[in-house]
Amino acid sequence: MKQISYALLISVVILSCQKKKKETIVNVSKISKEEKAPPIITEFGYVLNDFNVVKDTIRPGDSFGAIMDTHGISRTKVFEITNTIKDTFNVAKIQAGKPYTLLKSKDTTEKAQVFVYQNNKIDYTVIDFRDSIIATKNKKPITLVEKKASGIITSSLMQTFDDMDLNFLVAYNMADIYAWTIDFTRLQSGDRFKVIYTEKFIDDTIPAGIDQIKASYFEHRSKPMYAYRFMDDSIHNSSDYFDEEANNLRRAFLTAPVKFSRISSRYNLKRRIKYYGNKVRPHRGTDFAAPIGTPILATSDGIVTKSERRGGNGKYVKIRHNATYDTQYLHMSKQAVKVGQFVKQGDVIGYIGMTGNTGGPHVCYRFWKNGKEVDPFKQDLPSSKPLSDSLKPAFYKYIEPIKAELDSIPFKPLKPQEIL
Repeated sequence: MKQISYALLISVVILSCQKKKKETIVNVSKISKEEKAPPIITEFGYVLNDFNVVKDTIRPGDSFGAIMDTHGISRTKVFEITNTIKDTFNVAKIQAGKPYTLLKSKDTTEKAQVFVYQNNKIDYTVIDFRDSIIATKNKKPITLVEKKASGIITSSLMQTFDDMDLNFLVAYNMADIYAWTIDFTRLQSGDRFKVIYTEKFIDDTIPAGIDQIKASYFEHRSKPMYAYRFMDDSIHNSSDYFDEEANNLRRAFLTAPVKFSRISSRYNLKRRIKYYGNKVRPHRGTDFAAPIGTPILATSDGIVTKSERRGGNGKYVKIRHNATYDTQYLHMSKQAVKVGQFVKQGDVIGYIGMTGNTGGPHVCYRFWKNGKEVDPFKQDLPSSKPLSDSLKPAFYKYIEPIKAELDSIPFKPLKPQEIL
């Protein structure tokens, strides 16, 4: 009997120990789960877990001072901040629609300590005023992804890109590459293209714009034109686009002073106008129609010799390019340059308007050669400098695999309804 009692006692003790052990394991598991650390979140060079984070957008009428005041920063402190960082960041230039992030202390005071202004998806400015006041300009890390595309023109380059859901910035970059050799206002249905380019991504997922076009092929009026980006000046780290024979695609003058516009009236010395009784009234310029406010570009490097408003010309700009060539841009809504200013090819010099004698928004582009107005489309204009002979062997070797890659890209076939 004693033996049975002793055995029962041992069993009870063992079961009790097992139960306690089980309960202990369960409790430890619960504690472990409850005390599991949250993931560390970093952005703009800060561990966001260490702050109370406020993310917002600059609203119309907002100012840096007003935002700081909302979050408890005194006017005296705001003045100190703006005065200290003025050489790095002008707080008066913050724009409505831009996002910002405010990092505040996690204690009961919730004191604002860091202000981050996002200029765009990549560039941002940090103003840290925790101890000393420091402002720094930074960039988010980006990843470059190489992409390929092809298409057949049905109406315009932009419309084709839109129909294919391609980034329109690629179209703009292609227009820049071929701006000296193709009149994009006169593309034909059936013209086609291929392009290899790199696109920028933040955190591998957020699109942040186009980096550059590596190479492209454009077939206009059945004439094929290759373009390859190649570094032609290692000292200044500059690159340009060359065809397969190492000829520079750049010309001394752009074919048009406005991107993606249409020619509404050409240079014509025998033009007759019904309004004036069909009398001959020579048109010594080329009209490019576009919406009011569209940027007008300098077609070549030069010095601004006139920027004024006069009679039927309205507001206009005239540029002296060299001893031979001048260009003039009429009917602007607003000039963007002053007399004596040096401008580079592609710089914005004004905006489309309707000042002076004009029946609709356009720029009248006048081209002067040796002091005489001529038709720019009938001039044998000079090219930019070709690739140096010393670089040609490296260039030919570089483009060989890229050309094979371009040639292997198939054209996306047109849909039946797209064929004109």
